[in-house]
Amino acid sequence: MASAKTATLTFRIEPELKEAVRLASVNEHRSIANMIAVMIRDYCGRVGVEIQELPTLPVKGARKAKPRKSNH
Repeated sequence: MASAKTATLTFRIEPELKEAVRLASVNEHRSIANMIAVMIRDYCGRVGVEIQELPTLPVKGARKAKPRKSNH
């Protein structure tokens, strides 16, 4: 689910909403950014908005994994 890169999102919300998200993130042992992502995914799932995962680009200098030999 996690991609190699992230995007920045900056917005303003009411202080009481920020505090509610902070408390939710503490209760879930998540960062605020991760809690917001979880909330967005949950909402999109409930209302039928599909989230299309973008393909990850290979990391420069990384080697491709060799296929494992099967014992069967």
